[in-house]
Amino acid sequence: MPMDSNDKKPSVGKSKNLLNSIEFAISGIKTAYKDERNMRIHMFCAVLVIILGLVLDLDRFEWLWIGLCIFLMLIMEIINTIFENVVNMVTNHHFHPLGKKVKDVAAAAVLITAIFSVFVGALIFLPKIYQIMIH
Repeated sequence: MPMDSNDKKPSVGKSKNLLNSIEFAISGIKTAYKDERNMRIHMFCAVLVIILGLVLDLDRFEWLWIGLCIFLMLIMEIINTIFENVVNMVTNHHFHPLGKKVKDVAAAAVLITAIFSVFVGALIFLPKIYQIMIH
């Protein structure tokens, strides 16, 4: 737990130090990567897409769309993880119909973002790959 600079008790309030806030955020990214298989899959796919984008020499606007999709996917996976963990904490890992609903809707947001990302990727990459294949 974060420590307040004035005492040695764990702090549950907001961090008053920008560097601490950044450290906590980086810790959150590391935790999501370490604990969530789907986050590792999304990160792996992001690296592949970036490599493909470099190979196919995307223009600035294509990179903007690809970057938007990558960041939306990662953010949605983090938000999904938040909901899953909060539901698990509140229900003590026991089934609850409302908890299932929350988890399902959060997963749906990830799925919709993934479908959007695949659509954008297809619009950008398929014509470039097709041009390479016919020449």
